[in-house]
Amino acid sequence: MNSSIEFLSPDELLKNPAFSQVAITRGSGDTIYIYIGGQNAITKDLEIIGKGDITLQTAHALKNIETALGAAGASLDDLFKLTIYIVQGQDLRKGFAGAQDFLKKLKHPPVISGIVVAGLANPDYLVEIEAVAFSKGK
Repeated sequence: MNSSIEFLSPDELLKNPAFSQVAITRGSGDTIYIYIGGQNAITKDLEIIGKGDITLQTAHALKNIETALGAAGASLDDLFKLTIYIVQGQDLRKGFAGAQDFLKKLKHPPVISGIVVAGLANPDYLVEIEAVAFSKGK
C-alpha cells in the first residue's frame, strides 16, 4: 500500500484556504511519521532572524521546517500538521503574512493549531512552529 494523506474540510465546519480541518494518513511498510520539533527564527550559527518582527520570524521558522523535511527525505507534500506557538501580544495578521510564501508552495493546506503563549525559550523568539509529516521516507 502506498502512503497517502487526505485533507478534508467538511461542509459543516469552517472552510478556510489557509488550513484544513482534518488530515487522514494511510500507509504501511516503510511509511513513516516525521515529527519536527519547534522551529524558531534562528540560523545554524545562532543568529536570530527578524528580532522584534513576527513576519520575518514566521517566514524563517517555516524555512527551517522545509529544511528539516528535506533532511528527513520528505517534502512539503508530506506535511499535514503545524502547531504554531505565538507570543502573547503579537499581531497574528503579521505572522500570517510571514507564512504566505510558504503556504503558496503547499498543494493542500495542513491542519493547523495556533496557541498563544506567555513566552518561548528565548525572549527574542516571537513564534515557534512544530510540524508533522507522513512519508514513504528516503
